[in-house]
Amino acid sequence: MDYHSTDLRGFLHYVPQFRGKLFVIDIEWSLLSEANKAEVIMDLTALQSIGVLLLVVASNEELDDFVDWATDHELKLSSVIDEIDASSIQQVLGRGQAALCQRRGDLLNSELRSLAVTLSARKMVAISDFKPIEYNGGQLKFLRVAEIQKLESILTSKERALLDSAAMACHLGVDRVHLLDGRVPGVLLDELFSNEGVGTMVYSGTYRNIRLLREEDVPELLAMIGRSVRRTHLVPRSYEQIAAALGDYAVMEVDGHVVGCVALYSHDERGEIACLYVKQSHEGTGYGADLVHFMHGQARERGMKSVFALTNRASRFFTEALGYSPMEIAQLPEVRRNQLQSSGRESQAFECVF
Repeated sequence: MDYHSTDLRGFLHYVPQFRGKLFVIDIEWSLLSEANKAEVIMDLTALQSIGVLLLVVASNEELDDFVDWATDHELKLSSVIDEIDASSIQQVLGRGQAALCQRRGDLLNSELRSLAVTLSARKMVAISDFKPIEYNGGQLKFLRVAEIQKLESILTSKERALLDSAAMACHLGVDRVHLLDGRVPGVLLDELFSNEGVGTMVYSGTYRNIRLLREEDVPELLAMIGRSVRRTHLVPRSYEQIAAALGDYAVMEVDGHVVGCVALYSHDERGEIACLYVKQSHEGTGYGADLVHFMHGQARERGMKSVFALTNRASRFFTEALGYSPMEIAQLPEVRRNQLQSSGRESQAFECVF
């Protein structure tokens, strides 16, 4: 199996979550090249091998060709189910086969959405020529249902129809709907087994959030920041130190994965932004700024008038991305200034006044 850019640790994290769950895969098979068809079939076989249940849907004209490819690549597949009903599909899935049905209508049509809900599908996936929407200089890889309306003026009719169908599936109770460009090699596994994905995921619940640290997060946090601690970018911290001050730390979660952290230390009416770290696989996502902004809110709630940060490599991040101003080391709280001087670090100081 070729995992492409998918992180193996992320893949292993998802396996137990997906095992025994149903994915509804709706494919515009005729749009794919022979190479892409082989990729999709191999990815479906890989999903089946880890225990994912599959319901595959294609148009009547595409079914024979899909079956030929599935047979060549040893995908365990049923014959075409003529009457699309939940009981017939459940029987097939119970035998360890992928269920194959004819699509009667558009991608993610109402019949398929209702079937997905009845079968408690974990995901619906549409594989077509859909590309992630370009918006505000970037690609929209995550799209909350409530945000689709704002894209009205930039969508083609096909994009809008597919997004509306995905939104209706979410309203009915499907957790996530993934819209993928099947012409991209390995698109299925790279979407499903990575936090950031390569397509567009439509959802109605919570996918990314920032929250205060819990004690069960401490080992994950220590493992995550260990690399920067070794390189002296972060001050070493012990399990006991962090566990005793959980309210001073926050983490960023993406689909249940902790991918970043930050701390806010109190110096009377001033706060210190510290222990800021985002996993390398999520750099460039804006998560670092989101974490700092979260702690700005915490600082205001605690009655702090300003916050400062010490860094020897992220000066542009604090000044350009967050609007901090340089400050003299002599202006730091006395205790923190003495700690910095005794550490031998040559950090610069930056401040944000509320």
